[in-house]
This record gives sequence, structure tokens and C-alpha cells, in this order.
Amino acid sequence: MTTTTLKSCMAILALLAVNYSAQAQSPDRLIDNANMDLTVKPGDDFYQYASGTWIKNNPVPAKETRWGSFNVLRDFNINAVKGLIENAAADPSAATGSVKKRVGDFYAAAMDSAKIEKLGYTPIKADLQKIKQLKDLQAILDHSSYLRSSGIAAPMFSFGVGQDNKNVTRYIAQFGQGGITLPDRDYYLKDDTRSLQIRAAYTTYMVTLFKLTGSTDTEAKKKAAVVISIEKQMANAQMPRVEMRDPDKTYNKFTVAAFSKTTPNLNWADILNKFKVKGQDTVLVSAPKFFVSLNGLLKTVSVTDWKTYLEWNVLKGAAPHLSSPFVSAAFAFNQVQSGQKVQTPRWQRMSQLTDGTIGELLGQLYVAKYFKPEAKARMTELISNLRKAFEIRIKGLDWMSDLTKEKALAKLHAFVPKIGYPDKWKTYDGLTITRTTHFQNQRNAGQWAYNEMIGHLGKPVDRTRFGMTPPTVNAYYSATMNEIVFPAGILQFPFFDPNADDAVNYGGIGAVIGHEMSHGFDDSGSKYDKDGNLKNWWTEEDRSKFDAKAKALGEQFDAYTVLDTIHVIGKLTMGENIGDLGGLNAAYTAFKMTKQGQSKEKIDGFTPDQRFFLSWAQVWRGNILPETAAQFIKTDPHSPGPYRTIGAPVNMDAWYEAFDVKPGDKLYKKPEDRIRMW
Repeated sequence: MTTTTLKSCMAILALLAVNYSAQAQSPDRLIDNANMDLTVKPGDDFYQYASGTWIKNNPVPAKETRWGSFNVLRDFNINAVKGLIENAAADPSAATGSVKKRVGDFYAAAMDSAKIEKLGYTPIKADLQKIKQLKDLQAILDHSSYLRSSGIAAPMFSFGVGQDNKNVTRYIAQFGQGGITLPDRDYYLKDDTRSLQIRAAYTTYMVTLFKLTGSTDTEAKKKAAVVISIEKQMANAQMPRVEMRDPDKTYNKFTVAAFSKTTPNLNWADILNKFKVKGQDTVLVSAPKFFVSLNGLLKTVSVTDWKTYLEWNVLKGAAPHLSSPFVSAAFAFNQVQSGQKVQTPRWQRMSQLTDGTIGELLGQLYVAKYFKPEAKARMTELISNLRKAFEIRIKGLDWMSDLTKEKALAKLHAFVPKIGYPDKWKTYDGLTITRTTHFQNQRNAGQWAYNEMIGHLGKPVDRTRFGMTPPTVNAYYSATMNEIVFPAGILQFPFFDPNADDAVNYGGIGAVIGHEMSHGFDDSGSKYDKDGNLKNWWTEEDRSKFDAKAKALGEQFDAYTVLDTIHVIGKLTMGENIGDLGGLNAAYTAFKMTKQGQSKEKIDGFTPDQRFFLSWAQVWRGNILPETAAQFIKTDPHSPGPYRTIGAPVNMDAWYEAFDVKPGDKLYKKPEDRIRMW
């Protein structure tokens, strides 16, 4: 929605489960050779060597689309959340207006399936009726603004409020491309077998929902064709995902008047007013050409067809919160895209919805029960050690000039770590939650979230905010904040196992911390300075050297294939791949400063260095359904687990030495071909 990106990392999620599965084991079993395939040479297939038996014995469960270390931990964590919210919902003594009462009421309403079934699509009948009454293009645009400013839907394009990338002390209104339903523009524009199957399933989904809300079969099919036609034109106007990764390309500042001149059919001063945005004379536009194309569509698409498009936007947003025929249709569509066999249980979906909607209310309950101060202390220590290691590595770079090194070190020292939860909780003042109206709770929350977002305009940037809720088992780097953030969800047993040796901790969580730090120096993050502004701090020669290394890393990942013929997209996954390479190197440097890192003593038959790399490898073990794997290649900026396992180690001399990898082994790269960045 905004041009500020949060670099979130599945590494944390996966790592947690590595330790979770070992929680009842002694330290030497954290690297369990029963999970390995020792018949394989590590230099031929390190992924299979490290995790082959585990992969064989852990197929994807029916309610999942993939199953790996992360998913084991996710099940543990969502059950922890379930316990909290079920307790809250069942507590008759919870005071009116209290955190516990509000969380409990939200969840209880969401779980009242009998009432939801009885209502059918009644909650959106008035919305659909309003759309039927629209008479002309201006009415279409006005109603689109109403849908957005009410938190109901976001038709045609994306809009948000975020930091100005070149003046990060200021919030600014930001517009981006959007308007489509399928996960990527390619699904509209390509005619390969998979794209055709997904478009057919999408059509079926639309037809089903239109029929459920009163259209005949013929009318529903006609409406679905209209939506596909409009969305295909929008998809064609969009920038590809790889191009959208470039913060320079997506930073385009306009005065409101100048932006309106590029789109004669869209008066942005009027639209901003209807968006309840006041006193803003400039905006950021990530994809100006998209809006020029949208401007044309407003004249070539009929008012009747735009009404159908708006009707669909209301339907698709409401479907997960309506009766079972709507929910089942949504899942059937998802099945074709992901391959998931059975619907996720309602309690789990509603637990996740509670976290996603009122996460800082739920987060207060979560922190009170699960947050451990000693985990925060250990995390602070690890971050400090990784920062020292990163500093050593920057100072030792042979390809970077002293001038650029000075700027890089200044940025490293300016990193702000956040651990646990925000200093000041959101209170959700003004958000009405009742125990009896699930759909209205959702509508109220959508309106509240929109008002909160635009309420930032004109105010100082709040650097205490978290971009993830406390129960989230993940982490992120923000370029405009120059911060690395670790929510409370990761700061609990078994994430920190006091019995784990340093090799396991540094090969896992240490590499993840290093990964987050490396995002500040990846192909995108490296364009932001120590204060978070999009501002060049490189010499031209150093930037050219960095770009050459990034190009080589991209080519390495381009060569990896998924499902036999589908290749990893090196440019799409570049930031995460640089994060892995920089993070694992920094973690190894930090590990070598420890007593174990300087010893040769084996544990369970493995040297300290072997345990370090095996810990890294076991983070990424997992199985994934082919449909989900194919979708992720197009949409996920992370490379698949097997290639994250090997992508960084094959560029590290220490890995070759640890496992005696020699010329002739399948993963061997000549020393001069190994990519050394950070």
C-alpha cells in the first residue's frame, strides 16, 4: 500500500519450530541425525543431507499448503492464542470495555456460526442495493471513494498513508497500482496451463457468489466476464513485481494539481476530500503510468460494467465473513490456487482474524502470559554480537572504499532494534465491538483502521509503532525507520533454549538477526541512508561493484528450478537472497568469537562449524504442495527452502571446509566464483 517496505522473514518462523521440536531433548539432539539423510554427500545435496529423513516423514497435512519447521511452531503458537481468546470469551466477569472483554466479544461473535448462517448475505444487501442505484461515472467514482473511506473495499487502485521516503519525518498520502483480485498480473496475461486453470476457477468463484446474491446463471456468467475484462486491463497497466522492488522507480512525487493533469477523468483534489484527507498539496505515486491507463478505462468501460466491478469488490471482501456457501466458494477457489485439501478449522481462522484486527488488544493478553524478560535480554545480547560482527565484516571488505565504508558503518550503528511489543499500546478508542454482530464488528474495524491511518497525516512520525502484532512469530526490517523488529511472539520458549549450544543458536536465530541487518544493505535497502531517507551514500565505483555482485547472485538463483521447469526469479528474490548471504556470514563471524566457535570439540559426531551450518539448513526443511510452490515463484520475494538452504553456504569457504566439499561435488563452486558481498 505504501512505498515503505517491511522486509519480513520466514526464517524466524522456521527457526522457532526447529527448537520447538527439540524442546524435550538434550542439547546434543538439537542437531538430530535421525532427521538427516547420511547416504547423501553434503557437497552434492546439502538440503537432503541435512533434512532428508525429516522431509520424508513429514508430508503436508490436509489443512496446510506446506509443512516445515515454521508450521510446527505456528501450530504451537496459534493454540497459545486460542487458549487466551477462548478464556476471554468464556469469562463472565470481564469488565465492560476491558481488554479481555473486547477480545472475548470479538472472538465469540466470530465463532457464532449459527447466527452467521441465519443471516446469509443480509449484511451486504444494502451495499449491493446502493451500487444498483448509481447512474453515471461521477457516481461510480464517488461510491468508490465511499467504499474505501468506510473500510469496505479498495477498488481500482491502492491508497495509503506512510512516510515520505525522501523526508521520513513526514507522513504523506500515497497512491499505487491495484484493482485486481488474482495474486499477480501474470495470471491475467499469460495463457499457460496453470494460468488458464486459475482464471477458470476464478470465473467459477465469481459466478457462484453472484448467483448466491440473486443473479441468474446467465447474469452471473456475464458479470464474471465483465470483471475479468476490467481486471485484465488493469493487470496489463501494472508494473511487474520485479520493477516494483526498485524504490527509485516507485518514488514519484506530484502536486495534487499536477497529478490530476495526468488523469483528466480523476480529480484528485475531490477524491482526497472524499477520502477524508485534508490539507495535503502533494502525493506520492508509485506507478504513474497505471493511473494514466485507469483514466482511459473510465471512459471505455460502461457505467453498467463499473457497477458490476464495484459489486464484485463488495462481494469478495465480505465472503469470508458470510454464511457457509460463501466461505465454501472462497475455499474452493483457494484450493485451485494452493492445492490445500481441507478448509482450515474455523477456530483457527477466527483466532488469526482476531490477531489481525485487534492485535494490540490480544497482544496485551499474550504478553502478560508468554513474554519472558530473559528472552529479551538474550535477544539484546545476540543483536549486539551480530552488530559487532557486521562491523568487522564491513571494515574488512576488499571491494568497498573507505568513504563508503564510513557511511555503511554509520547506518549500521544507527540501526534501532525493537523487541517484544510497543511502549504504548493502541487503545482502539472509538471501535465498537459487540458479542452478537460478527459482520458489523468487521465493518467497524475496517472503518476504524482507515480513520487511524489517515489520522497520521500532519502529525510527527511515530517511531515507537510496531508493524506486526505482539503474537506474530516473525520479524522485519524497515528501511525508512532503519529498524529491526522482533515481536514478542518469537521471544518465548522454545525459541531460546538455554540448553542449545552456540553453534545452533548462531546458525539459526543469529543468522536471522544478521539477515534482518543485511536488508539495510540489500539491493533496495542500501539505497536508504542512516536516517531512513531514500538518498545515495555510495561512490559510483562502489555501487557498480555491488551491482555486479548482486547480478552474479541473481544468476545463481535464476539457475535453480522448481517443479522441474519453473525457475526461481533471481531479481524478485534478490533482497532476501542478499539477506541470507549477508546474515549467514555475519552470524558465522559472531559465532567464531564464542568459545565453542574457536574449538574443535564435536557434539554428537559433528564439529562446531558443521553444527552451525546444519542448524541453518534445518531452518529451511519442509514440504510444499506443487500448486503453492508454483504460485510462490511468482509472488513470494523469498526463494524456496531448498535453495535458501544452499544459496548462501555455497559462497562461504567455511562451509566447504566444514564438510570437505571438493571439486567434482555437485554444489562445488571455485573460490574465485564464490560471491562475497557483506
